[in-house]
Amino acid sequence: MFSLVIPVYNEEQLIDDLVTRCVAAVESFAGDYELLFIDDGSTDDTVKQLLKHRLLNKKIKIVSLSKNFGHQAAFTAGLEFAKGSIVAMMDGDLQDPPELLLEMYRKIREEGFDIISGRRTGRKGKSQRTLYTFLFHLLFKNIAGLENMVNAGNFSMMTREALQALLSMNEKVRYMPGLRSFIGFNQGTVDYIRDDRAHGEPKMSLSKLFALATDAIFSFSRLPIRLCLWLGSIGTIVFMLAGIYVLIEKILGLALLGWSSTLLSLYFLGSIQLIFLGIVGEYVFRIYKESQNRPIYFIKKIHEDSI
Repeated sequence: MFSLVIPVYNEEQLIDDLVTRCVAAVESFAGDYELLFIDDGSTDDTVKQLLKHRLLNKKIKIVSLSKNFGHQAAFTAGLEFAKGSIVAMMDGDLQDPPELLLEMYRKIREEGFDIISGRRTGRKGKSQRTLYTFLFHLLFKNIAGLENMVNAGNFSMMTREALQALLSMNEKVRYMPGLRSFIGFNQGTVDYIRDDRAHGEPKMSLSKLFALATDAIFSFSRLPIRLCLWLGSIGTIVFMLAGIYVLIEKILGLALLGWSSTLLSLYFLGSIQLIFLGIVGEYVFRIYKESQNRPIYFIKKIHEDSI
């Protein structure tokens, strides 16, 4: 069986196109399949639209979460529920073309890959997100220490063995592309140009994208905390030299009167300390989240055949 996992959140305008294109794409290479839609707490008619399509195609399954738990949690729910020997995951905004699934499937079946990721070589339309995404992937690739990290998002396909390895990691703060790269296996890519969103507004605001990028960096890199050490060491050396200079000035009677330089130094050091405390706090918060061991999602209802 082949499984396609698609999280959706308030996508009623896109459901018809999404289902039609996904069914056509999957049926071009798989007869036994399931389209697994994860409703991440939608408040519009997304579920009603999906249920209409399910009346015509019982291979469409719907898992409704009890509230909006977020993109990565919804993907996790879908991957844990998927039954296929090969499982794909893609966003529900049709910016990732489902027609590319055929080539991903061919590479896994014929070329022996365990994981195929969609590598973005560009994006249609003009958007400041393109620059932000490019800069993040460039930074993340160089600091995460993941050899096979590519300019890829969630759009991917993997074998059951790779999926089991992915699901064996139980951290609560999750970044799926990073986890997918971390597990190893034989990984390949398929290049594509990402489409513009056809209808509606993006559900991932810039603030949410920034939060996801922060989670990725803090989860896979020690650069932030090491940066604190480097800056602290440099600051210590600089101010030791400055202290020696001031002492010599006083001995020679050349020291200038006034407290402006002293106050500026105090404010500068105080600001640096606050930044360091914030970085340390980010790590402590993530440790706290892991220690709570709360489920990252709750299922409200499952729409599938009982047999």
